[in-house]
Amino acid sequence: MYQKQLEEYFEAHRDEMVEDICTLIRIPSTRQEPRDGMPFGEGPAKVLEAAMKIGCRMGMNVTDYDHYVATFDLNEKERGLDILAHLDVVPAGDDWTVTKPFEPKMVDGRLYGRGSADDKGPAMAGLWAAKAVKDLKIPLSKNCRVILGTDEESGSSDIAYYYQKEEEAPATFSPDASFPVINVEKGSYSSDFTARWAEEEKLPRILSVKGGFRRNVIPDKAEAVLEGIRLEEVCAACRSYGSKSGVSFEATEESGRVFVKATGRAAHASTPEVGANAVTAMVEFLSQLPMAASEGFSKLCAVSRIFPHGDWAGEAAGVKMSDEVSGPLTIAFSVFEYHLTGLTGIFDSRVPLCANEQNMRDVLAAAFDKEGIRLGNLNMRPGHYVPAESPFIQTLLRCYERYTGKKGECVAIGGGTYTHNLKNGVAFGCADPDPLVDNHMHGADEFAVMDQLILSAKIFAQAIIEICQ
Repeated sequence: MYQKQLEEYFEAHRDEMVEDICTLIRIPSTRQEPRDGMPFGEGPAKVLEAAMKIGCRMGMNVTDYDHYVATFDLNEKERGLDILAHLDVVPAGDDWTVTKPFEPKMVDGRLYGRGSADDKGPAMAGLWAAKAVKDLKIPLSKNCRVILGTDEESGSSDIAYYYQKEEEAPATFSPDASFPVINVEKGSYSSDFTARWAEEEKLPRILSVKGGFRRNVIPDKAEAVLEGIRLEEVCAACRSYGSKSGVSFEATEESGRVFVKATGRAAHASTPEVGANAVTAMVEFLSQLPMAASEGFSKLCAVSRIFPHGDWAGEAAGVKMSDEVSGPLTIAFSVFEYHLTGLTGIFDSRVPLCANEQNMRDVLAAAFDKEGIRLGNLNMRPGHYVPAESPFIQTLLRCYERYTGKKGECVAIGGGTYTHNLKNGVAFGCADPDPLVDNHMHGADEFAVMDQLILSAKIFAQAIIEICQ
């Protein structure tokens, strides 16, 4: 019911939807220093104002929450559904080739520009879905509210502000991820660790090691400086270890010191298996060199035993676990620095619903304590789960199946979305994993497939109808 009407509606209004997305892309909306009436700076404030103008033109009931978020109500009835998206973007970056970051361009059905996929395109898909239901005068007994925020990329303080003033809707989805339905988001544990010692001058020794820059990114580069060891010996070890580690190594010599570089492959910490961790590879590589016995070298070897290269399941650390709903734990040793009198490191783990302080924090604390390494405060973020059998989830899956012809299923992820802290919130769209398209999200030449955004808008409109009728 209503599918034919929605198909015809979006075919007729496709160009208008494209232009609304382009209007938002043209506004650089990276977070900036706050100003009066602009909690996240001028760009996010301007893009929110532009979206509110679009909503008013559509005939929606628009409310501005102090320029943190804006809401767009389909009617004045009791809310049945919220659609939650964001208009802020990550920095433009370099190396764009198809167009400039804030000059949207359509090429072969792909709309290029920063924010096209994350999340201005999906945000407009949600708003146009509500407009379609309104324009087609489809009767509803409840309200659908579209909520557009401006700080998702920098901590989601916008949504925290909004929910201090408003209650959650009975159901919420965010089109800032992928189909079919993401109903499980793993929890996370992250911490730093440190060790200190007196400098020892016995050779050969490690002068320094450095790799990684952010807790939630698998590092693709690491460097070390060695003293008192022959370059030929290190180069031979580079060839041997590099061939089996998936990380490439090279060594050079300057002023009697050997400089070692490791190059791997970056990835998000929630998917460490996709990357090739240069930090774990470098630490393991160094632990196998014939260094002089010292407390510092002993501690480095201990770190390698706790986080051996390739062990993203946490088996060596004693925290390997999994459950049927959310899947296995992953752990990423992502930042490391070593010098003559100490070391520091940071790891990030995405944990299943069965994880708790006893089987995670206490086990890791014991593993580090055994090696004389101090574990910092282990920060825990609980997981998020909406049961697959709930009527809300089943409705979303049914809408997805109707318009795609594909089997809908629930998915668990290691990352977190805008809905992580909402009782009945899930991620739903806009990307489709079958086939998965790399739209360069957060990178140069970001694009959205316009057909996919139009399809998503149809699915969202059907969901509004079924949930709010």
